[in-house]
Amino acid sequence: MGYVVGWLIGLLGVMMVCPIVVDFQDGDANYRAFAVSLVLTVTTGAALTMACAEGWRTDLSLRQGFLLTTGAWVAFIMASTLPLMLGAPGLDLGRALFETTSALTTTGGTVMPGLEHLPRGVLVWRMLLTWVGGVGIVLMALILLPVLNIGGMQMLRNSDFNTLGKVLPRAREIVVSCGLVYVVLTLVCALGYVWSGMSGFDGVMHAMGTVATGGMGNYDSSFAAFSPAAQYVCTIFMLLGAMSFVRFVQFARGDRRALWGDSQIRAFLAIYAAFCLALVLARVLRAEPVSERMLREVLFNMASVITTTGYASTDYTLWGSMAETLFFCAMMICGCSGSTSGGPKVFRYQLLLANVAVELKRLHRPNIIATPRFQGQVITEDVTRSVMAYFMAFFLTLGLGAVALVLLGLDPVTAISGAATSLSNVGPGLGPVIGPAGNFSSLPDPAIWVLTLLMLVGRLELLAVYVLFSTAFWRA
Repeated sequence: MGYVVGWLIGLLGVMMVCPIVVDFQDGDANYRAFAVSLVLTVTTGAALTMACAEGWRTDLSLRQGFLLTTGAWVAFIMASTLPLMLGAPGLDLGRALFETTSALTTTGGTVMPGLEHLPRGVLVWRMLLTWVGGVGIVLMALILLPVLNIGGMQMLRNSDFNTLGKVLPRAREIVVSCGLVYVVLTLVCALGYVWSGMSGFDGVMHAMGTVATGGMGNYDSSFAAFSPAAQYVCTIFMLLGAMSFVRFVQFARGDRRALWGDSQIRAFLAIYAAFCLALVLARVLRAEPVSERMLREVLFNMASVITTTGYASTDYTLWGSMAETLFFCAMMICGCSGSTSGGPKVFRYQLLLANVAVELKRLHRPNIIATPRFQGQVITEDVTRSVMAYFMAFFLTLGLGAVALVLLGLDPVTAISGAATSLSNVGPGLGPVIGPAGNFSSLPDPAIWVLTLLMLVGRLELLAVYVLFSTAFWRA
């Protein structure tokens, strides 16, 4: 574990070369903070790697797998805070942890107002963390979580992982294939943004945030600062980023039915379309005329929330209570497994509905022999129990987080939506404080710590973290 974490911290330090170069070219002295952070992280990572040099010869046990999943993310987040504390914007530890956790978990919330006035190296750093966090989530979902049997992810070993018509391929093949798809989508998205009128810098930065469904931006006004064409491009790539990357690999290798043949992707797009139609209806009932702008705002902002990206083109909390309810429900569904999207994800709802359908059949036909299935695979009892445990942990954590935020002085709307948006890694919440027109900078420090914890726990599928607090886990 120390060997792996040491390598990760060292690679994080190497990533700091990018913001150093950008700030140095801009003549901004903030590059010194990144240079000092680079030395500290690379030295620490190298020391840890050398101290645990024999670790790579040892196979990971199940317990070590759980510890590594959480420990690696915590170490990465803590090391990422150094530039934000040593240089601009000079955050304290709590808010620096919030910012880097938000970036690495692809949440997209921020405690830094005035983004336009920050050194460009800081903006690059936030986007790099978001982009790396996005691909890290994909690889964790494809390689590690199914082995750990987290939240029904073990079901995907026989469905999503069947990338070549065979059993699960080697981890290296998964990393290379999905990583290549990730890079290609980012490049194409960047070209689309430049075509739509963005500058080269904004295009590349926002492409990284879009494909990672991270929502980090260069402006306080988010996507309201860009053209309608850019918003359409963003809508398309947010939806693509919320689909299973394994299906993209299959599609690139000649399986033309890989994307539409996946019931999870079809369900995700159907849910998105239904929410968009409901939003249009909600706005029509408020006597708003149907126009291109209204449809674009609906398509863009619903895609942003349901994919857990977090960009905004307008303050959609002004569309009425029905619209706010729809956006809150979208936070509870989110994208597909094997994507950069956060939250419960569509496949878990499909697994539950498949079990409900079988139970309904048994009510009026007790002797029937029926088994729930997902994409042709039998849903076993351990998968069902795992999914139910995930949902129980999700909604219990959501409730406890909301209560904690209320006790810390937040109003109910801010507290509930803040807990939901952090746990699902969406970004903006509801209301005037943390809604699409606001940010998290005005919240008290204890609330910032609670939201940081919720972001991390939600990104790691909850149970992978909670198992560490079980005495039976340490006795095993």
